[in-house]
Amino acid sequence: MKVLVACESSGRVRQAFRDLGHDAWSCDIEPAEDFQKYHLQEDVLNVIDWQNWDMMIAFPPCTYLSRAGARWLYPNGDINPDRYELLLQARQFFFDLLNADIPKIAIENPTPFRVANLPKPSQIVQPYHFGDPYTKRTLLWLKNLQPLIPTDVVEPIAPWVQSNTSGKGRGEKYHPGIAKNPKDRSRTFHGVAQAMAAQWSNPMTLERWA
Repeated sequence: MKVLVACESSGRVRQAFRDLGHDAWSCDIEPAEDFQKYHLQEDVLNVIDWQNWDMMIAFPPCTYLSRAGARWLYPNGDINPDRYELLLQARQFFFDLLNADIPKIAIENPTPFRVANLPKPSQIVQPYHFGDPYTKRTLLWLKNLQPLIPTDVVEPIAPWVQSNTSGKGRGEKYHPGIAKNPKDRSRTFHGVAQAMAAQWSNPMTLERWA
């Protein structure tokens, strides 16, 4: 199967599919962190039509769509027009990926702003559903793909990303998160990547987990 992993530089999802024998390629404007040759350093919108892709798994940037950025979109309680324009551009990119002419599509992002008006997600997953003991609420939008089935549910020990940053100044419970930088925050967990590859590329594997 030909698989395009869009907006990924870590190579984790791409490699999970290649480990199962698929012709998987990652694509990002950044170089591959694992230095593998199966990476296209390019705007993914220029790559979508290069091959007859059977599947695309996309991780579009969430900087302007994620609800975690509320303090920048609404700095004084009113919407920041410059930031809102960037949100609209990010929204358009999301729909360009979702509406691509590829039979099977999955798009991953955190919880978006309501004002972004994205469609309802197909599924919400957590790393601790797949063996990694952290919380990181992740939404999936799926086209012609079944929701992932948890493979190894464990007890979470901490949030992977910052939680309740807006409440920190009010003395509310706050956690800085385990991830040290944006790269750490954006990488797909190995357990999730392996579940995507195993379940979405082989119907028999999905039936076994079910």
